[in-house]
Amino acid sequence: MDGRPLVHYVSPDDDSARWEGFAFREGDVVISTRSRSGTTWTQMICLLLVFQTPELPDQLGTLSPWMDHLVRPVDVVHARLAAQTHRRIIKTHTPLDGVPFDDRATYVVVARDPLDAAVSFYFHRANIDRVRLAELIGTPLPDGPNLPQPPLHEWLCGWVDWDPDPTEYLDSLPGTMHHLSDAWARRHEPNVVLVHYDDLLADLDGSMRRLSAEFGIAVDEARWPGLVRAATFDEMRAGSAIVAPEHEGLFKDTDAFFRHGVSGDGRGLLSAEEVRRYRARAAALAPADLLTWLHRDREP
Repeated sequence: MDGRPLVHYVSPDDDSARWEGFAFREGDVVISTRSRSGTTWTQMICLLLVFQTPELPDQLGTLSPWMDHLVRPVDVVHARLAAQTHRRIIKTHTPLDGVPFDDRATYVVVARDPLDAAVSFYFHRANIDRVRLAELIGTPLPDGPNLPQPPLHEWLCGWVDWDPDPTEYLDSLPGTMHHLSDAWARRHEPNVVLVHYDDLLADLDGSMRRLSAEFGIAVDEARWPGLVRAATFDEMRAGSAIVAPEHEGLFKDTDAFFRHGVSGDGRGLLSAEEVRRYRARAAALAPADLLTWLHRDREP
């Protein structure tokens, strides 16, 4: 442990304080992401490397628990992880400044073009059964009419301009840039690994081999084709009954959790002027070298 004070992140669905008292082990992998940035994809890749078979032995959310989520009691999550004998893969949506930093663990931060992540988040929100979520968390059931979201283009422009406290609204643009800027500042630390969603799309085999090397996991060459195929978007969507992260009726449609899996959706919805406005907002929120890496230096 590095002894630094942790930032406490809390929302109606998550609480980073659930990391308190967690006993790390040698080889633990912590996957820290913003929503809809490749979290489940990276969990799947890591689990495939650990088990080295295309067929996971259990549901992904059981094998790789989500630490912060209030759906399951924290003692249940800690106990499940303590009982695991395989190399542990732990999901979190907490930025690294809110997670205990242990030299025995590897911290994988996954980034996606924020406009694409926002579009995916728009559809993801619509797929969550809010009544069921309230039942699972133990909060009052939502009352009043369930108002539809604004049209996507209108919502996305509002998301770009919205300026909340980034530590309170982590899936906002300021929150996304806060999460990634913190990870970017740690990128040279030996146990911090940054992964870009576009790299997973462009070279899944190479990206998996990179993570295999980072984790020190040797994989028989004959196994690679099957492992890579199991991590493709189409295979994961086809296996959504196992791969989707929650199975307590939280999603209206489990298959819809894997909606599209491409890059460029966000930019395609905006005019050139709207993209320039987004880039100006991003430039005020994050360092230039991070943005060059994040946007792949695409001009508006």
